Amino acid sequence: MTNEERRAALEAIIYAADEPATIEQLAGALDEEKLVVQAALDELAASYAAEERGIEIRAVAGGYKMYTKPQQHDVVRRFIKSLRPPLRLSMPALETLAVIAYKQPATGPEIGEIRGVNTSGVLKTLLDKRMIATAGRKEVIGRPILYKTSKEFLMRFGLSDLDELPSLKEFEALAREALGGDEGIAPSEVASDEWRVASENTARADVGGGQNSEAAAREKSASEEMEAREELQEDTAATNEGMPEAASDEPRKAAAARE
Repeated sequence: MTNEERRAALEAIIYAADEPATIEQLAGALDEEKLVVQAALDELAASYAAEERGIEIRAVAGGYKMYTKPQQHDVVRRFIKSLRPPLRLSMPALETLAVIAYKQPATGPEIGEIRGVNTSGVLKTLLDKRMIATAGRKEVIGRPILYKTSKEFLMRFGLSDLDELPSLKEFEALAREALGGDEGIAPSEVASDEWRVASENTARADVGGGQNSEAAAREKSASEEMEAREELQEDTAATNEGMPEAASDEPRKAAAARE
């Protein structure tokens, strides 16, 4: 197979694939060495990077996939809107997704601790839309489910991996640019402290869960013992009511009668 034929075959595979095609999959399909396929793929991607091309080959989610170029997004967006409604997420869903993206894997209680609200309904929505996936269970009391972002999340946001997520300082810069000032923007140090405090609170809750359970058990046992003692005292009082005086008083009464 010539290099031109190899590039053409790679172009066809990447175009036809629904998911990002990995270098291992491409090498297996072409039955060639990965280094040879990678070199041909780099040449193909470089040819698509030319200004006259409307699409590009981008490395995302551990593979390669074709995307429209940013300068063509407006016209493509108008076209897509005429075909099907776009994926829409509510503000609570976006906030929850952001927490999972930066703290993953995270449990429902941990996410709720950070957001300050119950997130069970939002988590179900994100699962239904395949933006997040389960990642096992956390080894603490109750073994809550852990959540992480999915490959669909990387594809939707055009990310190669999670390292490409913007930092808090980059978020600040974007917010300032959008709002035209610092009003309503928390410094990154404050935001980092909030995340740290929430994480520490969650960790303390996890560690103290066993202690709280033992203390509750001891309190319950003491309460049951006190109730049993009170019932015994009540039964004894009821039994003694109307009984004759103690035997020790009988000689005294007899002596008084003789006098």
